[in-house]
Amino acid sequence: MREVTLDVVPLYWDEAQARLMLLDQRRLPHAEEWLACANAAEVARAIREMVVRGAPAIGIAAAYGVALEALALQHSDNWPAALQPAIDQLAASRPTAVNLFWALKLMGEALQRHARQADLPQRLLQLAEDIHQADIEASLSMGQLGAELIARHDRHPQRLMTHCNAGALATGGYGTALGVIRAAHAAGLVECVHVNETRPWLQGSRLTAWELLREDIPLQLNVDSAAAHLLKAGDISWVIVGADRIAANGDVANKIGTYALAVQAMHHGARFMVVAPTSTIDMQLDCGEDIPIEERDAEELLVLNGQPLTVPMPVCNPVFDVTPADLIDVLVTEKGIVERPDADSLAALMSRDRLH
Repeated sequence: MREVTLDVVPLYWDEAQARLMLLDQRRLPHAEEWLACANAAEVARAIREMVVRGAPAIGIAAAYGVALEALALQHSDNWPAALQPAIDQLAASRPTAVNLFWALKLMGEALQRHARQADLPQRLLQLAEDIHQADIEASLSMGQLGAELIARHDRHPQRLMTHCNAGALATGGYGTALGVIRAAHAAGLVECVHVNETRPWLQGSRLTAWELLREDIPLQLNVDSAAAHLLKAGDISWVIVGADRIAANGDVANKIGTYALAVQAMHHGARFMVVAPTSTIDMQLDCGEDIPIEERDAEELLVLNGQPLTVPMPVCNPVFDVTPADLIDVLVTEKGIVERPDADSLAALMSRDRLH
């Protein structure tokens, strides 16, 4: 892997304790607390309860969860049967992020391939570590590609906008959308990053702003509903977001509010960039209508930090929405850039070897 200093690390393998350590993102930005996971059930709970979040990070955590379960068992006469309940539990933790299922598929294939090997637990751990490192490498590639694309359109410092958190906290440790912003800032291309607060979990104000402030990247925080007003002024050149699942035709599921941003960006002449590894592309789903959209508990809208915001009432709380491909100017992946993504261009992308 190329040399890189990761200022923000959302998870790591503790070799001494044989534990997966997760930075508890529910506590940020006020406290940096680490949660140790010893088995798949604890990892699944951490994913479900948003200790770890972001599609790539969820996939990495799930891979480590399978390895943890194997290490805890140490020996089995039937490894596939012994580990399947853990894999099923991890798969049920979040429904939308396809990286979760991609990582579990890789772990399941390795499980079948090495089921008779005495060192199966160590092999699964090595694969989880490989998945983790490959994600960091992919983010570095995407960051460079995205920054080069921004420079091609305008080499002057620019005002950018992002939504939710697609940074180091959502990945193996560098970031997809924020990886591009990091690389662009290093190249002198960032005047300011407009950060949407991202209700109701406030991933923008709690997590993205925290990451940018740590690296002295200039930012302004705004309420989600101010985005159109800011875009109307005409000085935001790019809206840059991540993705939790991309259908075969280029439709993108991402944090709720992304669809509205894409419509607003097109109307006001800002370019719309989606940054995601190819593990986020689900070629088994024809279009965005096939993507399962997670609905979370009403309490997330009715209560904040244990304090009721309003009276009990029926709530609609979808976590994601789907942005149609025809609103997306460019998709940046570790395999390359796709302008105006559609079914043909994504099929061609997925057939490529990885970009070096």
